[in-house]
Amino acid sequence: MSLDKAIKSINPNAEFKIDNDNIDNITWLNETTPISNEDILAKQTELQTAYDAKQYQRNRVAEYPSIADQLDDIYHNGIDAWKATIKITKDKYPKE
Repeated sequence: MSLDKAIKSINPNAEFKIDNDNIDNITWLNETTPISNEDILAKQTELQTAYDAKQYQRNRVAEYPSIADQLDDIYHNGIDAWKATIKITKDKYPKE
């Protein structure tokens, strides 16, 4: 997770410049109150952990049929057949 996302998560109104994505090269602009490096790194870790925890969702989305295909499946085969199709992907990528 990027430093700028961590900073914006802490203070959405923060104005800053980061050189080379290096935490030691942050310039705070327009009287933005500086945020400690420790707070930024902690938020970055928190955001990365939350992102990683949702990997199963991203995997599922990549494998689900399109909405149009899912609706067509429901129309032709019924809800139970559609549920069976979707369950294959859900079982492949369970919530952790």
